[in-house]
Amino acid sequence: MRNLFHKDPKYFAIPANSPPREIPENLWIRCNRCGELLYVKEFEKNLKVCHKCDYHFRISAAERIALLIDSGTFVEEDQDLLPGDPLRFVSLGQPYSKKIAETQAKTGIAEAVVSGSGQLEGIPLQIAVCDFSFLGASMGSVFGEKVTRTVERGLASRQPVLIVSCSGGARMHEGIFSLMQLAKTAGALSRLADAAVPFISVLTDPTTGGVTASFASLGDVIIAEPGAMVGFAGARLIEQITKQKLPPGFQTAEFVLEHGMIDMVVHRRDLKATIGRLLRLYAGAPACGS
Repeated sequence: MRNLFHKDPKYFAIPANSPPREIPENLWIRCNRCGELLYVKEFEKNLKVCHKCDYHFRISAAERIALLIDSGTFVEEDQDLLPGDPLRFVSLGQPYSKKIAETQAKTGIAEAVVSGSGQLEGIPLQIAVCDFSFLGASMGSVFGEKVTRTVERGLASRQPVLIVSCSGGARMHEGIFSLMQLAKTAGALSRLADAAVPFISVLTDPTTGGVTASFASLGDVIIAEPGAMVGFAGARLIEQITKQKLPPGFQTAEFVLEHGMIDMVVHRRDLKATIGRLLRLYAGAPACGS
């Protein structure tokens, strides 16, 4: 008969000859803002947003398209457009052409923007999405050409245009060829506006430099994700030039919303529904389910 007062040991010794237990890798990720440990499966289910502090992690162009575009409707365009090396630029002993090839192999995409057509809540549109993992989504000549062609397809088909931006600015490797894209993309959007075709601009973290100074700021409606950095020059550069301390939250989505630069800040989980509602308002169509 078992002793009624017997207690099972709280800890058990592992025999010395036992094989080591394998612990799966990549089960957890730490939040960049609050430091919370996030279980990867729950993190991905939450659209890569921290459940504790609501920090929006950067996501790839493919993930963004899957989030916004109805399943099975996306058709990529301009896959044959590949960046060149017009200046034969060399940085730290590495040719720009080699850096491009390495980045393409690492990311699996040809340029820092993926463009095409698809449907959002059943509404046909043209879309271009930036991917920060490709050279900081810097805007080179092919980047600008793909954005311009997206706008031109919207103009030809009279379909709304959606551009999701994130960028460190103009691509220094291409010099003036990069800066020319500011005028080219803005000119295309001016023609789209004249034709009364809607353009929705979504700003994600970070949207800066020449992208902010051109197409990203020209939307009929400009939306930003919570906490996204939105601006032209960096905060440290501005402080050095102005010799003034910048206010708290400077260049965050909430700050620029308060100062009239954008129209709304929308959580990632609500982004598709919000854009769909806006597009139906522009088209004068009834809301889903009505």
